[in-house]
Amino acid sequence: MSTDGDAGPTAAKRGGVAQAGDVPGRAGGLDLAVIGNSRVGALVDTEASIVWMCVPRFDGDPVFCALLDRNSPHGRFDIALEGGAVVEQAYERNSPILRSVLRGADGSALEVIDFAPRYYQNERIYSPVSIVRILRRLSGRPRVRVRYAPRCNFGAETPQIAYGSHHIRAQVPAYPLRLTTDAPITMLVEGRPLLVENSFTFILGPDETLSSSPREAGRHFYEETQRYWQRWVRNLAIPFEWQDAVIRAAITLKLNACDDTGGIVAALTTSVPEAPHTPRNWDYRYCWLRDAYFVVNALNRLGATGSLERYLHYIEGIVAEAGEAVLQPVYSISGATDLTEFAVPGLAGYRGMGPVRIGNLAWQQRQNDVYGSAILAVSHAFFDQRLTRPGDITLFRQLERLGLRAYEVHAQPDAGLWEFRGRQSVHTFSAVMCWAACDRLARIARQLGVEDAVAPWRARAEEIRKVIDARGWNATIGAYVNDFGGNAFDASSLLLGELGYLTPGDPRLRATVEAVERQLRRGDFLLRYDRPDDFGAPETAFLVCTFWWIQALALLGERDRAREEFERLLRCRNRFGLLSEDIDFRSGELWGNFPQTYSMVGIISCAMRLSTRWDDAF
Repeated sequence: MSTDGDAGPTAAKRGGVAQAGDVPGRAGGLDLAVIGNSRVGALVDTEASIVWMCVPRFDGDPVFCALLDRNSPHGRFDIALEGGAVVEQAYERNSPILRSVLRGADGSALEVIDFAPRYYQNERIYSPVSIVRILRRLSGRPRVRVRYAPRCNFGAETPQIAYGSHHIRAQVPAYPLRLTTDAPITMLVEGRPLLVENSFTFILGPDETLSSSPREAGRHFYEETQRYWQRWVRNLAIPFEWQDAVIRAAITLKLNACDDTGGIVAALTTSVPEAPHTPRNWDYRYCWLRDAYFVVNALNRLGATGSLERYLHYIEGIVAEAGEAVLQPVYSISGATDLTEFAVPGLAGYRGMGPVRIGNLAWQQRQNDVYGSAILAVSHAFFDQRLTRPGDITLFRQLERLGLRAYEVHAQPDAGLWEFRGRQSVHTFSAVMCWAACDRLARIARQLGVEDAVAPWRARAEEIRKVIDARGWNATIGAYVNDFGGNAFDASSLLLGELGYLTPGDPRLRATVEAVERQLRRGDFLLRYDRPDDFGAPETAFLVCTFWWIQALALLGERDRAREEFERLLRCRNRFGLLSEDIDFRSGELWGNFPQTYSMVGIISCAMRLSTRWDDAF
């Protein structure tokens, strides 16, 4: 079994100890851990400070926003050992519970346990907008300074603060917060050091009174949350190899899936730039139907059907509400359509690289592949017998509306999956996804026994295929290209085999994969495309494209090479086993929004395809 899994208890240290991949500082400012509970998510840095958290949901107001304003003393929740510390960090096994050990030069030490409560209560999942921080003395007489400094209105203001006997109330307009603790409130308010003789518990959540003491509530939350995640992981159908990496990826995807609505965000952050000093600063805290399809497909392959079922409910609502209107590529977590994009002045930006944007203009774009993404995701409902609510004829008729739209637009210009803002063309990948929409509808019709619908959908799929083969295939180059009649490449062509458009034995698949590699490979990674776009030439590699390349190599029978490339890519994760959207193909530094679901899906998909089979391993 590979040992390239989660960062172990000694792999995440400050002070000269190995980083992930044995490249010191490689992840840069994105050496972050994520904690969460599928309702709220927070990012913890290597000094045990919470530097990002939005309320009351993933796309809400960032009350902790130091990630995008690192020089500000506000927008963070710090726990610092007096006199400085070496910090060791690791996730507790098979969970998103983070343990940070702070060791001082005088021999004093304490641990910080960070998590968001999630467990079964009264036959329902209890996952409040809440995080818990438990401090425990390990040795000596540690003294700590706790800085609880929330912001509001996207970093522009400090919320009104009020104090009680055992709590601090922050009047955040989006969601009033209460920090309840058994630490001395006066010391916290004045910023004076606390002597940790035993333990302190901090519970941040809605402005409500706890029904028990902070210590007792924190202990209960911890034990139940730990039990929940151990049971959840135990039920995953993981591959034999790379188990730690797959488990961490699965947990991370689970944290990005909103229990309340079923929507799945592309990442928990906004405006982490794709490269240094680039204007490519986007808000990814929304549900792209394309990204979500890949997420639910990966989780379903692992046997985590709960997120799939919630997402199916989410997408059904979107389809029903859209009616005959054009389907958007991206929606809010609730399914709202208006994601008006604007820059906020209250935050300086990641490492000072603004602007910081809220909303995403992509909601107004035409991306024709979205019909295929929606239908491919919902297809699971008709074939997976584990689901509690299987697909029926009513749902099939709703999907047929999307299929007809896919058929109508398969050869029409769009912004494409890379969301070009200044140009449109007929993208080959968009056409292939329109083909996939019709192809899957034919299969669903057969599964349901709607025989009179099989042939028409099969005919539409074949008609689209003929158009793609005639206009998306460049006979001079000998490969499928980015857009109809073009001569450039983009990495989405690597998915032609994965989507079933081409069989592994089709020579066109090998020719296309080899052409894409020659054109787009930079070092160990693949670019999305290499032609300048609205913002110039790409400066970093989009991580999922390299995963797609590895999957394509495996399909072509180049298993050993694919395994070697996969192992190399795993070493690019940060010390906590996580990946962002982009990577500098020269230095290996991570860039882009974090943690990126696309990238974490790549870990699962490649491991499932490349791992030794369980029954062949012994």
